[in-house]
Amino acid sequence: MTKDNHDGTASENPSDAGTVPEIPEHILELDYVFQSIAKSRRRYLLYTLESKTEWSVTELATKLVAWETDTPEKDVSQEKIDRMFASLYHAHIPKLVDERVIEFDDETETIRPGENAEQVLVALAGAGASLDSRQESHARSEMDDGQF
Repeated sequence: MTKDNHDGTASENPSDAGTVPEIPEHILELDYVFQSIAKSRRRYLLYTLESKTEWSVTELATKLVAWETDTPEKDVSQEKIDRMFASLYHAHIPKLVDERVIEFDDETETIRPGENAEQVLVALAGAGASLDSRQESHARSEMDDGQF
């Protein structure tokens, strides 16, 4: 009996049949993947990473407020940016950091993809990300381009 291994090789050992393959520690379990994409703000952060690999939390807060309020980024109030910054900084970014989906630099207050980013982005695409197409398009747009 031939069985495909995760590394693309085949195994001829019949005793391998019916055993659960060992999953490397660096692979997130499905529950953690879904927790990472469960909230629209976290999905937004992930979508932005596909267009640019490093973002300041202030940039992200501005973009997210603009998206959620359907307001051009240049017209977003500082008060709303500050509230969104707090939400991202205290809730959403730590969750994604804990799952190693993003890395966060405290000194520069920037995020960048973590070691599990690709896995979560692939899962997001496969989970029907097209349902978020407006959010995804906005997240990937340049700052202050006025496009929604």
